[in-house]
Amino acid sequence: MSDGDRGAGRTARPQRADARRNKETLLDAAAALFVTAGVEAPVRDIAARAGVGTATIYRHFPTRADLIIAVYRHQVDACAEAGPALLAAGPTPHAALGRWIDLFVDFLVTKHGLAAVLQSDDAGFEALHAYFLDRLVPVCGRLLDAAVASGEIRPGFQAYEIMRGVGNLCVGAEDDPRYDPRRPVELLVAGLRRTD
Repeated sequence: MSDGDRGAGRTARPQRADARRNKETLLDAAAALFVTAGVEAPVRDIAARAGVGTATIYRHFPTRADLIIAVYRHQVDACAEAGPALLAAGPTPHAALGRWIDLFVDFLVTKHGLAAVLQSDDAGFEALHAYFLDRLVPVCGRLLDAAVASGEIRPGFQAYEIMRGVGNLCVGAEDDPRYDPRRPVELLVAGLRRTD
């Protein structure tokens, strides 16, 4: 049996824990720099912040598009995972929903340059929007359902429409230092409450 035959049918080995941590450190460093410098932040600055060489970044992410997609997928995953944790730890489902929407706002307003790169022809960016919706809309839906079941908010709201409304309230926040989208978003979340 040749080496090729022995390898056939094998699944890829999972990443070692230290390699996963290193990759997460790199993604966190890139995300932090994207907030201040946009998605065109120099790779050497990302490497310095992560405490790795630039070759390490290119080994994991051969192109800037690969890095950008990985950073935002990582942040979408963190936002998605926060929903159930907030619901379990929060004093009420409405409070958990409000806190999660705060995290969602933070996610949206710190994406300097993402809108522009999403207009590129890179197929990975097309899939990123679908991934965003697939991961976050169900989380928001579960939080809404829990708040309805607890009697805190009125029924009939859809997760997508709430998220779209929040997104619309965040438009332009990065370009106007006088506008803080958290204030109108807070009104939106307060407006979900039952008044009867």
